[in-house]
Amino acid sequence: MQQETSAPPTQPAKRWWTLPVVSLAQLMVVLDATIVNIALPSAQQDLGMTDADRHWVITAYALAFGGLLLVGGRASSALGHRRSFAIGLVGFAPASALGGAANNASTLFAARATQGVFAALLAPAVLSLLILTFTDGRERGKAFGVFAGVGAGGAALGVVAGGLLTEYANWRWCLYINVPMAAIALIGLPLILRDRPSGNLRHLDVPGVLLSATGLVSLVYGFTRAEPQGWDDPKVLALLIGGFILLGLFVLVEAKSQHPLLPLHILVHRARGAAFVSVCVMFIAMFGFYLFVSYYTQTILAYSPVKAGMTLLVNAVSTTVGAMVIAGKLHRRVAPNILIAGSLLSSAAGMLILTQLEVDSSHVFLAYLTPSMILTGIGLGCLLATATNMATVELNPAEAGVASAAYNTVQQVGAAFGTALLNSLATSVTTWYLKDHANRPEAGNVGTVHGYTVALWAAFGILLGGALVVGLFSPGGQRTTPSAAVLNTSN
Repeated sequence: MQQETSAPPTQPAKRWWTLPVVSLAQLMVVLDATIVNIALPSAQQDLGMTDADRHWVITAYALAFGGLLLVGGRASSALGHRRSFAIGLVGFAPASALGGAANNASTLFAARATQGVFAALLAPAVLSLLILTFTDGRERGKAFGVFAGVGAGGAALGVVAGGLLTEYANWRWCLYINVPMAAIALIGLPLILRDRPSGNLRHLDVPGVLLSATGLVSLVYGFTRAEPQGWDDPKVLALLIGGFILLGLFVLVEAKSQHPLLPLHILVHRARGAAFVSVCVMFIAMFGFYLFVSYYTQTILAYSPVKAGMTLLVNAVSTTVGAMVIAGKLHRRVAPNILIAGSLLSSAAGMLILTQLEVDSSHVFLAYLTPSMILTGIGLGCLLATATNMATVELNPAEAGVASAAYNTVQQVGAAFGTALLNSLATSVTTWYLKDHANRPEAGNVGTVHGYTVALWAAFGILLGGALVVGLFSPGGQRTTPSAAVLNTSN
């Protein structure tokens, strides 16, 4: 049995150097989920992509990342999280360079898929290193606050960076930017404490791997195609139904497997389950929210991509404040379920403000966008800082990788579902409105805004429902207890 090594006198100072290194890698992974969105029209024109194929720039990354996360979590534990961290960076950087240098659409699609493969190994390694490094409750709260602030703000920051790079450099730099980021993280690798590999891949749960990967890919792809093709499209229905069936079979296989890919007790733990549910709900609402703000500011307010991105910068800053300052001060004073419920309600209030928008609303930026960005950002930051801590409560160190992968998977599925659900709802409402008001002046803009507001009402309801569920049914009095970490501090 492995014994926990005693910490040398220099360990506390060294331990904190882990945080900026892994946070930089996390920022890189999160940025790549959104940074190419604004750059997509330029890339499409440059590489001659068709409208039907351009979505693969985003979908290829999402499918590889979301589909392989559970496998990546198991591999990260077997290889050692620090080693997996290095492998992920070494693979992610060349894939990004290949995408930036692509001279045709197929190369770009392949590069994005390769990015997703290495991100599926990198993301669980990043969170696992954080779990194993910070075991003291007070330190862990601070570390997770910073980590959550970087990760949550990265989604909005990706849109900002994408607009700036596309307008003042070239769309290719939205991918090239990963190379120096990965290089800096690799330079910081010696600052990360070593961990011992736990388990091996000789008894890999192959049926579980196949069922989880195909089920998650089917769900994520079905969600991405639901908006353009419709939820009643036979292919979309087949993908979604097939995905749920495959994941149902995955649960049955895991319940009977001697070496499960995802031990089910990780999911059914009350605190961890509340964390997973709240994060999924938040990502469903927020990714649709980001899409609407981007569309509204550019199509209705005629903002440039850079100005539209800078609007979301208010959200990114608020997210960082919520995670690092507010959650950091409250996590030991307020019950986790109350803090999470309050975070969901804060974001719901931000959504509610934007439901009042009309085409001719005056002082839009100050009266609507700014308070909405602040409230949703604070809610997102507080929730992720708290939920990341709850997701690792009473966790065996050997299961850090797969638990981290499950946590990231919930985020990916929620983001894909929320984008598809809310965007298709907005599109449908706009279509119905235009049919009923075809002769009305400026019916197009009015209908578009009406579609956005109805979808935001749906997001508000989702967040409100999530707050009620977490507030009423999660373990209110339970404080997050750090798991024991097994570290080898020699470098």
